[in-house]
Amino acid sequence: MTGIELGALLADASQAAAYFIDVRDRAAVVEAATGLDFHIATANLETVDDADALLDEIATALELPPSSNDDLEVLGRSLADLSWLPAEGYLLLIDHCSDIRDAEPDAFAGLLASIDDAARVHAARGVPFWAVLPVATPPA
Repeated sequence: MTGIELGALLADASQAAAYFIDVRDRAAVVEAATGLDFHIATANLETVDDADALLDEIATALELPPSSNDDLEVLGRSLADLSWLPAEGYLLLIDHCSDIRDAEPDAFAGLLASIDDAARVHAARGVPFWAVLPVATPPA
């Protein structure tokens, strides 16, 4: 993440969405989000092996209300709310996503679409909602 001021980028709600980043940039993103008083949540997908477990881990990471992990549509509505986690912005770290991305490509793509939709809802309120997916080699 060279050539940009990371804090300024994260503060810009209009740019927020789901992004793959180089795993070596993870700490810098967390540091910048902490400096902005963002709520930071981590979903560790290392042992996630199916679509249901994927939704469960995201729901747990963000302390979503019960049944938010029933399906992607319900999860998306919960991601767009987050009123129970008041903050200046949100950073969802999605660690170890490569295996589940390969095993459940449709569910994973649906999750990213739900995150992007939620980021647009939050951006309309002027609140950044970022999801970063640190990987060894970001997809092209």
